[in-house]
Amino acid sequence: MARFGDTFDASAVEPSAPREIIPPGEYKAYIVASEMKPTKAGNGQFLALDFAIIEGEHEHRHLFANLNLINPSSQAVEIAERDLSAICRAVGRMQVSDSEELHNLPLTLVVKVRPAGPDKQGIHREAQNEIGGYKPALGPAPAGYNKPSAAPRAATTPPPVAKAATPPWRK
Repeated sequence: MARFGDTFDASAVEPSAPREIIPPGEYKAYIVASEMKPTKAGNGQFLALDFAIIEGEHEHRHLFANLNLINPSSQAVEIAERDLSAICRAVGRMQVSDSEELHNLPLTLVVKVRPAGPDKQGIHREAQNEIGGYKPALGPAPAGYNKPSAAPRAATTPPPVAKAATPPWRK
């Protein structure tokens, strides 16, 4: 339960409109948040990634990906590791020990649209965006981009996470 300081009056605030699907294409983005979470079945963990589009008509929109890095299914783990490898290559970080090392580095998301229809359990789902791939960022880095140092770092010391004073997606 969350108690509000005052009574919230919904009639005084314009409601938010449903988000439209982002058209398929390639979009420059950053990872803005990441977290390891347990799987629904409780027998594994996935890396939950939150990407923010950083330019164009859909700037400030977020897309999400879950990578099943710890899972009884070796196929699920293989797919997750391939996606993580693609993300690492896209941002130029070939060895990472913490997902925060991938934050705030531009990359290009290949965005697809999963059409509306029944899922594997037969439940009808609305159309939704999904990330179909990861590539290096196209074009110049946007303002506020903090390029990682080219100097090699010791394998035992994770590099510090570069942070802009005001992240570009909040400008």
